[in-house]
Amino acid sequence: MRYSRRSGVDPFIVMDVMEQARAAEEAGRHVIHMEVGQPGSGAPAAARARLSAEMEAGPLGYTVALGRPDLRAGIAALYDEWYGVDLDPARVVLTAGASGAFILAFTALFDAGEKVGLGEPGYPSYRQILKALSLEPVGFQTTPENRYQPVPGDLTDDMAGLIVASPANPSGTMLDKPALGALVEACADRGMALISDEIYHGLQYEGRAVSALECSDDLYVVNSFSKYFSMTGWRLGWLVVPEDHVRIVERLAQNMFICPPHAAQVAALGALSPEGRAELDAHRDVYTVNRRLMLEGLAKAGFDKVAPADGAFYVYADVSDHTDDSLAFCAEILREAGVAVTPGLDFDPVRGATTLRFSYARSTADIEEGIARLQAFMASRSS
Repeated sequence: MRYSRRSGVDPFIVMDVMEQARAAEEAGRHVIHMEVGQPGSGAPAAARARLSAEMEAGPLGYTVALGRPDLRAGIAALYDEWYGVDLDPARVVLTAGASGAFILAFTALFDAGEKVGLGEPGYPSYRQILKALSLEPVGFQTTPENRYQPVPGDLTDDMAGLIVASPANPSGTMLDKPALGALVEACADRGMALISDEIYHGLQYEGRAVSALECSDDLYVVNSFSKYFSMTGWRLGWLVVPEDHVRIVERLAQNMFICPPHAAQVAALGALSPEGRAELDAHRDVYTVNRRLMLEGLAKAGFDKVAPADGAFYVYADVSDHTDDSLAFCAEILREAGVAVTPGLDFDPVRGATTLRFSYARSTADIEEGIARLQAFMASRSS
C-alpha cells in the first residue's frame, strides 16, 4: 500500500523509552520514571466530581467547535488573574490537547513548503507535526548564554513563523518580558507569525511566567490542561488567537475535530474552581521540593552541568563528560539502575547525543529513590 512522503516523521524517542521501561516492569523490575513529562498526580477531585455530576444529569454530546462558552470564559478569567490581561473569551479556542492546537495553528498560519523557525533544544513534536503538514522546520542552536532560548538574531527573513516556549521543554528556562517582547517585535517587523507555547505556565520557581499576550494580541498562544492542571490523558488544550482569526480556526476545527472532548471540558471547569486550583497549587509545592532534591542530587551524581530550571518539571543536563551516545547511556541507566530518563536526541539533533532530560514530576519519594539509584550507578561506573 502506498504512503505519503510527509508521513516519514521521526519517532518520539521518549515514547520508546516509556515502552522499554514498561517491558522492564513487565519482567519484574521496579522502575523509577524520570523520562516522561507527566504529573504523578491525577485530575483534581473537583474536576472528577464535576464530571460525575454532569454525567448523571444527561448525555455529553457534541459541543460547539470552539468549545463550551463557560469554559472559555473561565480560561479568559485566568489570564486576568495570572497576567492582568483583559482577554475576550471569544478569542479562546478549546482543542483536542495542545497537539490539536498546534495542528490548527500551523494549518491556519502557514502554506505548504513554508519555513518555521524553532530553537534547539526544543519539543520534538514541533518538528514532526510541521513535517507531517508539508511545512519545513528550521532548527537553530540556542546558547547557554541566552538560557537556551531564541533571540531576534536567530531569525532569518525566509522564515514564515517562529515557535517559542517558556517555560521550555526540555530546558525549563523562561523568557522575561523584555526578551519575549523583543522576539514579538522582531517577528512583527518581518511579517512572521509567532506561536507562543505556554503549556507549563503555573509551574515556575524563579520569577513568574510571562504570557506573549502581555506583549501583543497579534500572535497565537497555546496552552493545555495537561501540566499545571494535571490532566494529561484528558486531551484538552486551548488556543488564543487574534480576533480576526477566530472564524478561520473555527472552520478548521469544525472539519478536523468536530469539537474537543466534552467530558474533558466538564472536568476542566472543576479544575478551574477554587477547590481545584487549591489542590493544583499544592502539586506545585511538591514540584518545588522535587526540583531542589533533583538539582542537589544530580550534582552529587556527577550531572552538574545543567540548564537553569526556571519552570516546568525538568532538568536538562550536559553529560558530555560521561558519554557521546545519550541513547546508549539511557539504556544503560535503565538496565543497571532501574531509572528511565530521556536522551537529548529527542530535543536537539545536533547536541543531543551528549545531553539527558530528567523529569521530577513524580512523587517526592520516587525522586529520592531515583536520585539514590543514579548516585550509586554513577559511583559504580567510575570505580
